[in-house]
Amino acid sequence: MDLSDKLTAAESAYVDEVAEFFVGEGLPLIAGRVIGWLLISDPAEQTPAQLTAALQVSRSSISSAMRLLTPSGLVERTRRRGDRNEYFRIAPDGWSRMLMRRYAQTTAFREVTERGLDLLATSGAERRERLEQVTDLYRFLETELPALLERWRTRQESS
Repeated sequence: MDLSDKLTAAESAYVDEVAEFFVGEGLPLIAGRVIGWLLISDPAEQTPAQLTAALQVSRSSISSAMRLLTPSGLVERTRRRGDRNEYFRIAPDGWSRMLMRRYAQTTAFREVTERGLDLLATSGAERRERLEQVTDLYRFLETELPALLERWRTRQESS
């Protein structure tokens, strides 16, 4: 993408649709727009300058978005030999890495809810009900997610 190029109306609408989805997941709008553009950009790897131009946002907005998106593993930073630029792209296994990170958080939150249940061990059932429901859900997810992710890996390896 030439830095003077702008997204088409259809591309911009799609980027905004993806962004709105991720806003609903708790991400800032710009981070969602970055994900949307990286899903459809050509080339797949984009410099911060290319992201700034495509999304018509400041370099600091791109920097802030990347600080949010790279730790999850969804977006990764790459470099090319002999090129001073850094590039960002959706990691080839980024979606599964992001889910694995969320799975790890499932275990951590289940442990938090169990400590809450210990705290309320002598309390009435009504007071414990909310914690029991979320603990049951997270226990279920903790037992089911590994098999689901393994089926996904197997499917990816066979395709």
